[in-house]
Amino acid sequence: MSARPLDDLRVLEMGQLMAGPFAGTVLGYFGAEVIKIEPPEGDPVRRFRKMDGDTSLWWSTLGRNKKCITLDLRREEGRALARRLAGECDVLIENFRPGTLEKWGLAPEVLEADNPKLIVARVSGFGQTGPYASQPGYASVCEAFGGLRYVTGNPGEPPVRANLSLGDSLCGLHAALGILLALLHRERTGAGRGQRIDVSIFESVYNLMEAVVPEYDRLGEVRQPSGSTITGVVPSNTYPCADGQQVVIGANGESLYRRLMAAAGREDLGNDPRLASNEGRVEHQEEIDRAIAAWTSTLTREQVLHLLEVAKVPAGPIYSVADMATDPHYRARGLFEKVEWGGRALEIPAMMPKLEDTPGRTEWPGPTIGAHTREVLTGLLKLTDEELADLEGRAVI
Repeated sequence: MSARPLDDLRVLEMGQLMAGPFAGTVLGYFGAEVIKIEPPEGDPVRRFRKMDGDTSLWWSTLGRNKKCITLDLRREEGRALARRLAGECDVLIENFRPGTLEKWGLAPEVLEADNPKLIVARVSGFGQTGPYASQPGYASVCEAFGGLRYVTGNPGEPPVRANLSLGDSLCGLHAALGILLALLHRERTGAGRGQRIDVSIFESVYNLMEAVVPEYDRLGEVRQPSGSTITGVVPSNTYPCADGQQVVIGANGESLYRRLMAAAGREDLGNDPRLASNEGRVEHQEEIDRAIAAWTSTLTREQVLHLLEVAKVPAGPIYSVADMATDPHYRARGLFEKVEWGGRALEIPAMMPKLEDTPGRTEWPGPTIGAHTREVLTGLLKLTDEELADLEGRAVI
């Protein structure tokens, strides 16, 4: 097996559901030893969405490569063991409501006193400071507060959401990035000291908002939802086909626009001086979109895509997971990994990015509750069998 870039890193993951744990999944995929603390009943994600037996299929991906141990952090003995584990790790990821670690006697300054090199990534809905810090923040709420939902959907209609926990995933990626930056700083300075990282779901969403702030500040412009288009870029839209399918076409450069219109048999619009620049096309968006839709609706999706491929105009289908699973490009890019899950083969998504020399990989899918409790507590903390039996008897682990 090839080396991975984080092979010598040890991470303690404290928290549940998605945002913090997704950061742990990313780090574990690229080699980190991720020790995940779960309550005795397990992370709630184990029971979310579609199930395979008594475990969510989502858990197979989110829990991959993690060493799962059970500790009841509501009890003093559980918190004491968590503190000891933090002393043996490079990174701690937590996504409890702000103030919870402090209430438990596990504040960053306490853990840093034991382990000065520790990097503490604190993941929450609204951040560790500010008037809303103590509010619970799930992805749905934070996507709305962070501005994403306001610009999503059709004008005059209620906002829509992607059928995914998008804000959580974005936050997990930001947390993983922050951890890697902190590790780089620790290595470069040679001081052997970690630092704290404050990452919130709403700010991770806010980070995607492109020019909405300067547009508002300078022009008083409030970006609005625009359906299947994007404000200020034409043509870029979804168009119907004769077979009931749809295609997405993006041809917002001058030469791209002319090639698109030539393929559609509308050289008159392609050479129209009114439409020679993006500014002019924005002004006449409805006319352009009507012309493109009139053309695509006479052809099947595959016919449209073939003609635009020949014309070198960016276009593509709208894929379901069933389409992804049978597409040769997905297969050629290695976007699926096979694991054993419940005694049978299961395909799960590979994770990005692709590294040429030190690629990530899935060693094992999400394990059962407490699968690594004995290994971690005896191997890392040197607990004896008698101590483990006592902790089990008192439901601490």
